[in-house]
Amino acid sequence: MSEFDALCANDGELAELRTSIREFLDTDRAAHGWTPAVDSWLAKWDPDFSARLADAGFVGLTIPTEYGGHGLGYLHRYVVTEELLAHGAPVAAHWIADRQVAPGLLAFGTEEQRHRLLPRIVAGKLYSAIGMSEHGAGSDLAAVQTRASATDGGWLLTGTKVWTSGAHVAHQIVVLARTSPPDPQHRHAGFSQFIVPTDSAGITISPIELMNGEHHFNEVTFDEVFVSDDNVLGQIGNGWHQVTAELGFERSGPERILSTATLIFAAIRALGGQEPRTRGAIGIFDDRTAAEVGDLMARMISLRQLSVSVARTLSGGGDAATRAALVKDLGTRFEQDTVELVADLIDSLDARSPHLPPLRALLATARLHSPLFTLRGGTNEVLRGVVAKSMGAAWTS
Repeated sequence: MSEFDALCANDGELAELRTSIREFLDTDRAAHGWTPAVDSWLAKWDPDFSARLADAGFVGLTIPTEYGGHGLGYLHRYVVTEELLAHGAPVAAHWIADRQVAPGLLAFGTEEQRHRLLPRIVAGKLYSAIGMSEHGAGSDLAAVQTRASATDGGWLLTGTKVWTSGAHVAHQIVVLARTSPPDPQHRHAGFSQFIVPTDSAGITISPIELMNGEHHFNEVTFDEVFVSDDNVLGQIGNGWHQVTAELGFERSGPERILSTATLIFAAIRALGGQEPRTRGAIGIFDDRTAAEVGDLMARMISLRQLSVSVARTLSGGGDAATRAALVKDLGTRFEQDTVELVADLIDSLDARSPHLPPLRALLATARLHSPLFTLRGGTNEVLRGVVAKSMGAAWTS
């Protein structure tokens, strides 16, 4: 396989899988009438869609067959993920469980946890949130103050998490907490992870609404919440290593590039339906529009190829933490840039165009969500530090 073919992620059975998921999405949308959305992996929660997607065999692709999964590779999941996002499908209900919790269980979970939780993930019926960020401890997770104290048969969890996506509709939250006192010489030591059912006594989930009333984020308070020993994820004290391993999957995926893809594609289709307005037109676009669309798509394709290269590394069991951080930084900045670039492009549309109302709706959502793109998954400023430190270490070694 050539290097270019490797970056296409369309070789062999991947091409067949891509065709299958496209056909499913076309058929499902026609039957159930969902509308493609911007930022669908965060904003569009549809349990029925998640169940249908799972029934069709497109959830739990990387989970081994012994736990009910499909036993395929990370690239298979990448292809399905890419198509779901490009179509703006309502995937938020199962997204975090399939993307982040499943790899964590496979890498660090007990057999009991795997048999208890993974089949529900494969069925698209386990909804999970991730409890990492806190007030004063966003991208700097080493500053986390939530603590867990040992008690008979388990742990008592106390503290507050913030920006917890989907906690109000999730079955569980995977919480990062401190289980031993801070050590200034070893800031990343003493953390552990816990699987916390959201119906546990002592949990208070408070909504954090966007300006238009959308509710995706939450503040979650834990007041001496009991967590049994069988809900400890991994080893006590190994939480930092576990979290950073999971973040490679969170930061490098297509959702760091394609959150605004539905807006971009809809704008290009709308522009393509217009007559050329000047003598200097190239095909259906004038020179300026053609150049701007070309630049937009060239940036998207380049970022996608970087993301695919990380996916291939992860699929082979390699360490791609630095490149994942780079994908997240470049990809989310691209997503932010596209919002106003597309706004400028659609200004040239005929006011009577039937494409204009749905485009404006997508644009309004994109503008509202745009500040979030570079924050979630670790702020870009912090991730640049991760990349710089890695490059410095490589240079001095």
